[in-house]
Amino acid sequence: MRNIRLRLQYEGTRYQGWQKQTSTDNTIQGKMEVLLTKMCGEPVEIAASGRTDAGVHARGMVANAVFDAADKERGGRERTPDEIRDYMNRYLPDDIAVKEVKEASERFHARYKAVGKLYRYTCYDGPVKPVFQRKYVTVLEKRPDLEKMQQAAAYLEGKHDYKSFCGNPRMKKSTVRVVDKIEITRKGSFIYFDFHGTGFLQNMVRILVGTLLEVGKGKIKPEQIPDILEAKNRQMAGPTAPPQGLCLIKVDY
Repeated sequence: MRNIRLRLQYEGTRYQGWQKQTSTDNTIQGKMEVLLTKMCGEPVEIAASGRTDAGVHARGMVANAVFDAADKERGGRERTPDEIRDYMNRYLPDDIAVKEVKEASERFHARYKAVGKLYRYTCYDGPVKPVFQRKYVTVLEKRPDLEKMQQAAAYLEGKHDYKSFCGNPRMKKSTVRVVDKIEITRKGSFIYFDFHGTGFLQNMVRILVGTLLEVGKGKIKPEQIPDILEAKNRQMAGPTAPPQGLCLIKVDY
């Protein structure tokens, strides 16, 4: 058996997210597994470093799959990592691409071995709608106060219970996470929210962005953030920002 590590990118606009839900759904995992199963001639399951939501993009998703070393389509000859990459890119839809394939150790698991992730959320507040970037940004009606959002972000950094920023009300596992860096920068009419941490809860990054934007609008004060964290109540935080502005940039191992 081989354990194959893949690094891929996808434009998530038309997908229901990463995680396969049924045999006929339109997900990234579903597309990948169908193709690998065809290549190997037997069912193949693929595990990812995380589960992006519907409409969310990725530039550096990492996944792994374990399958029989004897490739039945090639008369039993193993495909090289580059041949696996080329095969998948030949048949995957145009909005999914495998950037790299490597042999991994038996113990490697894309999710359990990950030690950090970097997400970027992009907003646009220019006077003219961003026609060519519209699938990758969230358009704001007014320019938010960048300095106040940066002040609020400082309260959100560190090790906290982020239950107020979790989109799953039935979450039974620990909602404590470490977010070691939040950077909010502006370049022209684009605002970038970069989040690096050991892991994130369901919808967490989008809820953090939605809350920070409320700060930027003056609806929440930066000094209210500690109380929102302490409340452990989703209703205390801001709205969930739209999916199209979010992209998984990198996974650390």
